[in-house]
Amino acid sequence: MLKMNITEIMGVLPHRYPFLLVDRLEEMEEGKRVFGYKNVTINEPFFQGHFPDHPIMPGVLIIEAMAQVGGAYTAVVDKVDENKVTYFVGIDKCRFRKPVLPGDVLRMELEIMSKRRGIYQFEAKAYVGETLVAQAELKATFADK
Repeated sequence: MLKMNITEIMGVLPHRYPFLLVDRLEEMEEGKRVFGYKNVTINEPFFQGHFPDHPIMPGVLIIEAMAQVGGAYTAVVDKVDENKVTYFVGIDKCRFRKPVLPGDVLRMELEIMSKRRGIYQFEAKAYVGETLVAQAELKATFADK
């Protein structure tokens, strides 16, 4: 099983602060699954406007964080060269269950559903502790930069 720290993740994803939304990857099993983690702090720039008196991580950024976990996984498994970038190409069955707050550790679990014609499909779930906070089916592929 592979693991990746933030430096290794930045080696395969083009995202940078303030849009890099995954801190580490664990339990990367080729063809099966990957777990990603995001430490959510009050210092996140989106909390300034979402919402100043009641900070909640935007749901679309939870989905983006899960997509980044999938993108890093696909880049490592397919050994993508530096002339390619992972693109998020689809989302289905998205649901938000509970808010994500400053101080939470977002654990993202992606199960690989399929890989056909260069498109990966994941069943993605995000948890805080044991509580499911969001879920979706995500699709990703590679494209030239």
